[in-house]
Amino acid sequence: MASSEEPNKPTGFFDSSSPSQPLLSNPPPPSLYPYPSIDDPPQSDPSQYLQISYNYAHRPFKDIPVLVLFILFVLLSFGFGIFATFNRNTDYPNLSSYYYDYQAANCVQDPLSVSSPNWVFLYSSSSSSSSVLQSLIWTLVATLILSLPICFLLLLLLKHYTRQIVYTLLPLFVLLPIFINVYWFVACTVNPTCSNDFPMVYRILVLIFIFLVIGVIVWIFVVNWHRIELTVRIIGVASNALSMNLGLFVATPSMTLGLLIYYVPIVLFLVFARLNGKILPHHHGSSGEYSCVWKQDKWVPAYYALAILTMLWSAAVMVEGQVFVISGTISQWYFSKEEGETPSRSIRNSLRNAFGPSAGTVCLSGLLIFVVRVVRAVVDSARQEDIPGMFNLILRCCVNTFLAAVDYLNKFAITFAAITGESYCSSSRMTYELLKRNLLSTVFVETISSRLLVGIAFVLSAIYAIVACAILQVVGHLGVNTYLVAVAAWLLLIVVLAFFIHVLDNVIETVYVCYAIDRDRGEVCKQDVHEVYVHLPISRNHRSSLLV
Repeated sequence: MASSEEPNKPTGFFDSSSPSQPLLSNPPPPSLYPYPSIDDPPQSDPSQYLQISYNYAHRPFKDIPVLVLFILFVLLSFGFGIFATFNRNTDYPNLSSYYYDYQAANCVQDPLSVSSPNWVFLYSSSSSSSSVLQSLIWTLVATLILSLPICFLLLLLLKHYTRQIVYTLLPLFVLLPIFINVYWFVACTVNPTCSNDFPMVYRILVLIFIFLVIGVIVWIFVVNWHRIELTVRIIGVASNALSMNLGLFVATPSMTLGLLIYYVPIVLFLVFARLNGKILPHHHGSSGEYSCVWKQDKWVPAYYALAILTMLWSAAVMVEGQVFVISGTISQWYFSKEEGETPSRSIRNSLRNAFGPSAGTVCLSGLLIFVVRVVRAVVDSARQEDIPGMFNLILRCCVNTFLAAVDYLNKFAITFAAITGESYCSSSRMTYELLKRNLLSTVFVETISSRLLVGIAFVLSAIYAIVACAILQVVGHLGVNTYLVAVAAWLLLIVVLAFFIHVLDNVIETVYVCYAIDRDRGEVCKQDVHEVYVHLPISRNHRSSLLV
């Protein structure tokens, strides 16, 4: 780690009045990185930011009211769910066997009309598609097993051969969709059943539409071609950081599995809540006859709303919790003084902080993300309906501005909270000021890295689906169902790879914040990171031009 003594500040580096230096030149020594000096006139009390680093000390609880509110939602969901389970009406499944008795003036059950399901029919209908179901299950199980070594192999390749992998797969981003587009068009034209059900005019329209989408993909990469090399190096640095913390591939999926286990009782409570009600007679005014209908208790819809909101909020909390754990683990590795080694119990410390002192911060971040997604969905639906009026236009503009401001502040807030243990609002403000002081953008500029990783995931999963389809064609005799099984395998693998990309994206952003902290303190904790991240644009209008 470089000395923390204050160097002489450069006269031309990052100075708008001096000639701009091309990013092709060698990066300046780490000791010349601009950072706040004690002798400089203070702008907003910069001394409190000079010692930003990972907080290993005891962390006090933050954002407690939001944590209490989240726990209250969970307790109410489980409490009313348990009540709904024991208070359910066991007569609901036999609703069809009830009739209105005029003598008793009430609905009574006819014991002779209670019927059991036709198990013979169910068995016969299921046995007809048993071969397809069996092939689907085995294919998905094999895909799930193979997805783990595929992700691990992809990580190693991105760590050691990032440039080769990216430039090898870049042409496939275009060639593979073209091949699939032409293949389905020819296969549907040759097949009489498909050609009759799908007329030629519609096939041509779909073919042209897919080619237009491919053209948009090509345009995106052509416009961002000058950033490809920088993106390759950023992905390589992040892959190296992730390879040093492979325990994240156990911790983060375990959190997802824990969420699914947590969902199981709530889903059962929702099912049992539907059974809370009574079978009551209903009078038909026109005919004067009575029928027996199910009358649900009035509190059931409210419980549905409560339980669904709790599930959605919990999902958002889990996602933000994963970001917190990834950020905390990577930042501990970044600020460790032992080069090439990973701090012990770093993941355990991050988990303890995420679900301990910073649990309220994680809940608040998840709540904001959830609210933003809901409001944005409402605004998008209103835009599609094209409601006229100046008031609606002004309202949409105000809402979009508010959502943009929330995204702007939320970008690195949870990452900064994982590093320092600050509250959500303090983390948002301090992150913004940290990046602003160091001439870095609050919104990460290299979004092309996410697009590249998504393209790599799409290509690998598509190649796997083509191989699986060929194997199924040779081994099994499923006919058209072969393509359905291959598509299911493709979807499963792309979901797993999407999770891998999600982790790698969070690593990239965490390293970005750690790099900003290094610049702020005038230190270099990871030399290889500084050699790459120094080429990032210092503003939104300054574009990097690193040559290939």
